[in-house]
Amino acid sequence: MSTLSGGEDSLRFFLILVFLGHLSLKSSEVVRVASFNLQNYLSCERIVDGKWRPDYPKPEVEKKAVRFSIRTVNPDILALQEIGDYRYFLELWTDLNSTGGPYYKHAVWMPTEEDDEVRHLAYFSKFEPVSVKKHTNISFKYFNGLEKSGRGLLEVSFNLNDAKFTLFNLHLKSMWTERSDDPLAKIRREKEARSMRDLIREKFPPGSNPRYLVLGDFNDHKNSAPLSRFLSVNKTILTNVVPCVDSRGHKWTHYFKKQDSYSRIDYLLTSPAMFSRFVPNSGWIMDDKRSDIASDHRLIYADFTF
Repeated sequence: MSTLSGGEDSLRFFLILVFLGHLSLKSSEVVRVASFNLQNYLSCERIVDGKWRPDYPKPEVEKKAVRFSIRTVNPDILALQEIGDYRYFLELWTDLNSTGGPYYKHAVWMPTEEDDEVRHLAYFSKFEPVSVKKHTNISFKYFNGLEKSGRGLLEVSFNLNDAKFTLFNLHLKSMWTERSDDPLAKIRREKEARSMRDLIREKFPPGSNPRYLVLGDFNDHKNSAPLSRFLSVNKTILTNVVPCVDSRGHKWTHYFKKQDSYSRIDYLLTSPAMFSRFVPNSGWIMDDKRSDIASDHRLIYADFTF
């Protein structure tokens, strides 16, 4: 009867560990979550070929670049901002599914309660949501009146491998305003963020250890009041900023052509329980040269394990 040497015993033990590790990896799933402001994927005033057009759709060259960016990153769940009405949403969904993907079986588009609001929120997903909530009636006190969030908050929940998680897609008020008593709309944006934060905290009270992301276009920088509202309350940590960089180590997500300035205003924020599932060094900002054609924002994304 033959016996194994110490070296053979070590080899067998190593192979068993590798096999068990392989089983563990196969039992989990890596999910890529992304956010992309499409910059007016709708009909609006534009300068096209040097000429002003009053009601012109997003040019085909920009649409093609949008699809290229999405196809290159290939997110499993994609949160969208600045998609137009339902026909434009349906157009992009159909074009992606019929021109090489990614193929998204599930999609959600959210209307708004404001008649003059033409920019909407949406999701594309390879996974079926277990619930969808369209928060179109978020209001807050603003000076002496009551103001509504123009684009609302789009909440979508999933359940993968018995792990439930929720995404909150938002597009806060831009810095453009005609009000002299609120330059850059800082007060309005802070109150809008606070009202959304309170809605999320009501759904996930302290101690519930929820898994969720707040993602989208925050129209403000990391140390601003709107971002701070989502990050913490007093000493309680609500979310963490997912670190995202491009291939050159740059962190900007938005280019403002008029001022020739770069800034980071798009974020992925995760609750502590969700951050524990973040794959280290998987946060990226799409920076292929064609992404500059697609939008004035750059697509951001990160991977999570379930």
